Amino acid sequence: MNAIVDFLGGDIVVTAIVKTVVAFAALLLTTLIVVWAERKVIADMQARIGPNRWGPYGILQTLADGIKLFFKEDFRPRTADKWTFALAPVLAMVPSLLAFAIVPIGDHITIGDRRIDLIVADLNIGILYFLAMGSIGVYGVVLAGWASGSKYPLLGGIRASAQMISYEIALGLSLVPVVLAAGSLSTVDIVAAQAGSVSNVSFFNGVPVLEQIAELFSFVPNWYIWSQWPAFFIFLIAGIAETNRAPFDLPEAETELIAGFHTEYSGIRFALFFLGEYVHVVIISAMAVTLFFGGWGGPKPDFLPWIWPIGWFVFKTGLFVYLFVWLRATMPRLRYDRLMWLGWKRLIPASLVWIMVTAVVNTEGVSRNARLVVFGILFVIVLFWLGKGDPRLTGAVTPQRRRVHGPS
Repeated sequence: MNAIVDFLGGDIVVTAIVKTVVAFAALLLTTLIVVWAERKVIADMQARIGPNRWGPYGILQTLADGIKLFFKEDFRPRTADKWTFALAPVLAMVPSLLAFAIVPIGDHITIGDRRIDLIVADLNIGILYFLAMGSIGVYGVVLAGWASGSKYPLLGGIRASAQMISYEIALGLSLVPVVLAAGSLSTVDIVAAQAGSVSNVSFFNGVPVLEQIAELFSFVPNWYIWSQWPAFFIFLIAGIAETNRAPFDLPEAETELIAGFHTEYSGIRFALFFLGEYVHVVIISAMAVTLFFGGWGGPKPDFLPWIWPIGWFVFKTGLFVYLFVWLRATMPRLRYDRLMWLGWKRLIPASLVWIMVTAVVNTEGVSRNARLVVFGILFVIVLFWLGKGDPRLTGAVTPQRRRVHGPS
């Protein structure tokens, strides 16, 4: 065994391989459970039973569907580009799996004299890595629509690329305030920066009234959801749009595009698209927990102290996955022009404004009065901007239609 370890390059390489395999297996298992849970939750909301044939409460139904898709015949249109058609599902799924590498699911465990961090790779550019993986996934959707050789997948691919690129900008800008506040691009450092309580925040120091108010809330954790809530909501909306989930599922609008960019796919290739979408949902939920809700932070009793952080992380992530399911079951699909209007005229400008606010707050040597002046100016700008709206979307202006007279 020692010879194998030496051949692979020592304990570091072996540990990395083991963590990669475990993370990959855990992510796939979580995805299977998420698909089953979504079907059961939506069925409950619609007064139905849901899957109940395979396993207790139908929990093995997702596995049965996967086996069925694996053995189904793989159809390929005659006009499709052979290699690109086969490559697109892989490009759509693999980046979602790779993005999980920088998500810390816990603190660390100790085996003997060896400390093992519960993260696959603690990169000092973790946030940039996450954004890079999300941008690569766009290529899979675009290539799937183009390589199918059909008009409906092509239209779905164009829609998906425009939507994902637009909201990728807003999603990336929403992460800048978090990076400024934490002072690092590493997800581990961002989680560590959210330790403690809100009473320790330096913004309250120097003002007796604010210090007394902060002491009253000393039990509240110092999560970024309190100080970076605009960035959180922008990240959440952009994340839902990037995963092509309701109410932003326009690339898969059945009444307009049949099944969108994966209309011509069947069997295992369709399963890869399906798997990639749900893995992406889990990743967005996990990143929201990591960036804004303290990651694996939470009460940690002395009994099995290493398992409580994992439990808190899974619990928080599960709540966000439930939010995705809830939105799919209740929200209607947005119109395409409203979708693009929201991304370009609301989320992106709001992200830029909040970056300015965070930069001023985190600038050393700037007096509190100067900060309040900047906040007041930005507040007036935001109020004017929100009240202005878009008359075409608010109904203030109704487009004039030419009246066509029939035969008299």
